[in-house]
Amino acid sequence: MAWPLALALAGLIAYASLYPFADWRDQDISPLRFLTAPLPQYWTGFDVGANLLGYAPLGFLLALSALRRLRGFWAVTLAMLASGLLSLSLETLQSYLPSRVPSNVDLVLNTLGGWLGACCAWALERLGVIERWSRFRTRWFAHDARGALVLLLLWPPALLFPPSVPMGLGQVFERLEAALADALADTPFLDWMPVRELELQPLVPMGELLCVALGALIPCLLGYSVIRTARQRAVFGAAMLVSGIAASALSAALSYGPEHAWAWLDVPVQAGLGVAALLALLLLPVPRRAAAALTLLALAIHLGLLNQAPTDPYFAQTLQAWEQGRFIRFNGLVQWLGWCWPYAALLYILMRLSGREQAAAPEK
Repeated sequence: MAWPLALALAGLIAYASLYPFADWRDQDISPLRFLTAPLPQYWTGFDVGANLLGYAPLGFLLALSALRRLRGFWAVTLAMLASGLLSLSLETLQSYLPSRVPSNVDLVLNTLGGWLGACCAWALERLGVIERWSRFRTRWFAHDARGALVLLLLWPPALLFPPSVPMGLGQVFERLEAALADALADTPFLDWMPVRELELQPLVPMGELLCVALGALIPCLLGYSVIRTARQRAVFGAAMLVSGIAASALSAALSYGPEHAWAWLDVPVQAGLGVAALLALLLLPVPRRAAAALTLLALAIHLGLLNQAPTDPYFAQTLQAWEQGRFIRFNGLVQWLGWCWPYAALLYILMRLSGREQAAAPEK
């Protein structure tokens, strides 16, 4: 599981390092000039910590993957070099972005962060922690659970970008419609766009309850499709619900302030979470294949309901604080996670069900 997670993390780092992707230009200077530039006069502890911690997980995952084939020293060295090469590439590309400033200090700190993460992976491997995790994974999860585990690890971070409906990931229809209209403006193809007879209608309380319930239930069902026993599923389901509530509270605290961390937890949301917990409990005994099919059904209903509702105007004001304010760099990562997570889960479940059917076909 370490290798696909490392690739996903590298993509997120690249997005955060180059966001926003606008106004690229050539300054007629070497893009590597920053390597010999004087050290910056002003830097903060946050900058140092962010550069170190941003690459430490990448170094950890790369070393974890390499330790299966290489000795510890070479695995750590390879992870450090890969982290440094990624940082060098991104810092070089920042030379073409007016809103970003490449820095040799960032390069050093990123490489050091990758090295620290790799050393941590090596230490855990020497202490036997990695072996114990492998035994735990074998005991709890099916052998083909890698994709599901990656999706489940990404679900709580995806909730950090404030959704218009709690637990409601994947609300992209209105944005896609507006983006397509802008792209086709002043062209004959604009008339080809399907026109809605009615405007999108806000969700009624029962619709919000259903969206919340399905949004919280989907990761539980996804986990059930790869977890072996009902007892293990019960522990997992409780952990996922708690992590989803905690991520939603953190998102509200970042958006509105710590005193409003639980303002989103109104009556329909509370009822929806209760329904999700009840359904997660009732569905503990279902077979793994049935859990995958139920995940597919829940995703389809959830996305259908969510994308038939408009974005709340007050919610749009909240997004401005993320997209234009202090969360501008963090915004890009979690926003795309929130948009894409349910569709990635949908694709994974379809591939999983299709793969099983193909594998079972020769036996008939």
